[in-house]
Amino acid sequence: QVRLVESGGGLVQPGGSLRLSCAASGSIFRIDAMGWYRQAPGKERELVAIINSGDSTNYADSVKGRFTISRDYATNTVYLQMNSLKPEDTAVYYCNADAWTLGPYRKASFWGQGTQVTVSS
Repeated sequence: QVRLVESGGGLVQPGGSLRLSCAASGSIFRIDAMGWYRQAPGKERELVAIINSGDSTNYADSVKGRFTISRDYATNTVYLQMNSLKPEDTAVYYCNADAWTLGPYRKASFWGQGTQVTVSS
């Protein structure tokens, strides 16, 4: 019912930057919180950053000062600007949205398929 499509991942050298995008589409009435999660090989999926409808944000300690999450309400898009990337940032990054849908009117959580970010020399 709601589709999230991530883009912007790729291979980057340590210290480099990437900007991830996630566009939501479908029968959306309103999106509340949007966030980015990541999962590295052999590790559990972890929260990277969340931005809610009031634009308050929450970041994992490991990315504070380096990553910035933002939203474009007109296009239902969430971004993650990643600077000063480290090898330990290597993971599949997933977009998440808590949204109210139309037909039926309900709230649910939706996930994108993920985009690979690899930080390596």
